[in-house]
Amino acid sequence: MKIAEIHIYSHDLPVKNGPYTMAKAEVWALDTTLVKLVADNGLVGWGETCPVGPTYADAHAAGARSALSQMARGLIGVEVLSLTLHRHMDGLLNGHNYAKAAIDIAAHDLLGKHLGVSVSALLGGAATNSVPSYDATGVGAPDDIARLAAEKRDEGYPRLQVKVGGRPVEVDIETIHKVWQVIRGSGMRLAVDGNRDWTTRDALRVSRECPEVPFVMEQPCNTVEDLQKIRPQVNHAIYMDENSTNLNTVISAAGTGLVDGFGMKVTRIGGLHPMRAFRDLCEARNLPHTCDDSWGGDIIAAACTHIGATVRPDLLEGVWLAAPYIDGNYDVENGIRIEKGHIVVPTGPGLGVLPDESVFGAPAASF
Repeated sequence: MKIAEIHIYSHDLPVKNGPYTMAKAEVWALDTTLVKLVADNGLVGWGETCPVGPTYADAHAAGARSALSQMARGLIGVEVLSLTLHRHMDGLLNGHNYAKAAIDIAAHDLLGKHLGVSVSALLGGAATNSVPSYDATGVGAPDDIARLAAEKRDEGYPRLQVKVGGRPVEVDIETIHKVWQVIRGSGMRLAVDGNRDWTTRDALRVSRECPEVPFVMEQPCNTVEDLQKIRPQVNHAIYMDENSTNLNTVISAAGTGLVDGFGMKVTRIGGLHPMRAFRDLCEARNLPHTCDDSWGGDIIAAACTHIGATVRPDLLEGVWLAAPYIDGNYDVENGIRIEKGHIVVPTGPGLGVLPDESVFGAPAASF
């Protein structure tokens, strides 16, 4: 089975009740990129990539479509096999993992449909049919975030991620204490995500002033060197997020004991094929991690859910989805939803999601 056609789409995803606030950005709407692969046997596979604006990471929507267009002609006629595709993509374009991920996801969807199995089966087999999710608050006033924490606790979320940064660190410390007062004793796990905004000084102060709160400190500072500096001095677990840009960095961080886990994005690392290797590495080193993406609709949500379902359950920190911030679904019947803090794994072949193509309009490019 070979690739016969590639179609690239641009689609707007307004943020419901926006903005979604992080330390370095306010998000009101996002431009997602979808890829439709058509095989020479007529089967179709879908992929998606949706950077959170141009400042969160080394990625942006126009860059994704440009990179996909750069590779597309060279992928026509290539076998729909993930390893083969990655080697071809790497031979056509250096870097740009977030764009290559859309092709990778579409190839998994296509291969699953061809074989009549789910993507989670292709990735080794699901350990559960109900994947835990987690809620990620925006940056907000301490009392507001505490109220939100109570709501998410009552909805059944097993984990809460509190966004911090972009303001005096004293306010972040107050927020952490107030959230802990609300969720303490509930069994809900807590992560505090700085999105690279804290200085090492601030990270050390937060750990020092919150000794009784058992939270994970997720990507508190900007660089790997910053993490190396605070590692011996903090009393909290450190997870790497934005710095984990490829498998080489992950291997180094895990092998040197720099971190205690990861917040990982499927598109950041290049798609489901490298994500599978990442999952297996984390299991070998006994490192917890998430299986997320930065944003996107049903296609990326299904991809995250499928890989999340294959993770050893005690190592899965959850699958974060943008679904609560998006109106509607690409697939009205099978669209991915969070219910009681968990996500049901799609059961159909491939991703198990069949998008209404008319929603996307005409392709931005076709090959």
